Amino acid sequence: MNPKSIPFNRPYLTGDEFGFIAEAQHGNMLAGDGPFTKRCHGWLEKHTGSTKALLTHSCTAALEIAALLLNIQPGDEIIMPSFTFVSTANAFVLRGGVPVFVDIREDTLNLDESLLEAAITSRTKAIVPVHYAGVACEMDSIMRIAAKHKLSVVEDAAQGVMAKYKGKVLGSLGDLGAYSFHETKNIISGEGGALLVNEPGLAVRAEIIREKGTDRSRFFRGEVDKYTWQEVGSSFLPGEIIAAFLWAQIEQAANITQRRVASWEYYHASLATLERQGVIRRPIVPSDCEHNAHMYYVLLSSDFDRQSVLHQLKENGVYSVFHYVPLHSSPGGLRYGRIAGGMEITDMQAERIIRLPLWVGLSHAEQDYVVGQLAKVLGRSNWRQARVM
Repeated sequence: MNPKSIPFNRPYLTGDEFGFIAEAQHGNMLAGDGPFTKRCHGWLEKHTGSTKALLTHSCTAALEIAALLLNIQPGDEIIMPSFTFVSTANAFVLRGGVPVFVDIREDTLNLDESLLEAAITSRTKAIVPVHYAGVACEMDSIMRIAAKHKLSVVEDAAQGVMAKYKGKVLGSLGDLGAYSFHETKNIISGEGGALLVNEPGLAVRAEIIREKGTDRSRFFRGEVDKYTWQEVGSSFLPGEIIAAFLWAQIEQAANITQRRVASWEYYHASLATLERQGVIRRPIVPSDCEHNAHMYYVLLSSDFDRQSVLHQLKENGVYSVFHYVPLHSSPGGLRYGRIAGGMEITDMQAERIIRLPLWVGLSHAEQDYVVGQLAKVLGRSNWRQARVM
């Protein structure tokens, strides 16, 4: 097979999105917190066990609400990996917080929990684990350290919808959790996100902050006779059309996950030979983690120049990409944050990673072509010798 191109991502539609959008339009309620929003909230609360789930217009917005809920003040420190999207840090920097970057684990590319205690100071307020590629951080250790030092935990589970840690849904283990429904994620609404409130004492304030700092939701439930400005907040709600689109995706969440996992496993088996030959390393998923196949990546041997590999793949119709430029090495990284300890693993893995095309509907023939082109670029032609999980 020699297709013209295999895109990195292709947003998947279940087929019910536009029908639900039409239903929302006919219902004459297109602003936030309508019937479809309530359906999404109900599913999220049941699925995660969180005290309250609140749709937001992005995962970034969910993280910004988290920073407000934790009363982050100028100079407060928030420990997080440097290998993450800028929103993880920005949400806290907006409140005057200082991101403290720690290195990642070599196996999962997640925050290295063994480095946390050395990074804690008298100004530390929270830990923000990022579940990279839908593979859970070592949450038992993180929660134990947080409890010992009386710190809050905010899970950046942007990539973690439908994934689990020791049987528990990602986003439900910390005090707060944040999901993304961006079009590059597994469950999508174009743009969109959700805040999971797992600490009951934060639920009322979360609702107020999300609704522009007012108790408007309590007013509509008949709990107060008028709504007023209560505290600092903003407009974090998505419109009802976004929620209607998302509901179509949520209804098929298990099926979408199952299909992505099947594609992930096919890649994993197909790439076993290249790993044995030492030219790549495949993803590592700990036994107590149930991942959601958010992405499939490989780590190149240091013998290869990643940019050259990506260029050659693109020339042959395979649109693979690298991932984060670590925040500590970005212009804003040390302007707003600081490093705690070395960043050797972060720097090394960030330079080696290549993310392969993965989306619902990707055929085995297309995956064979991707793997074949990668093998060709890496100078290996016998990748078909064995598919071993």
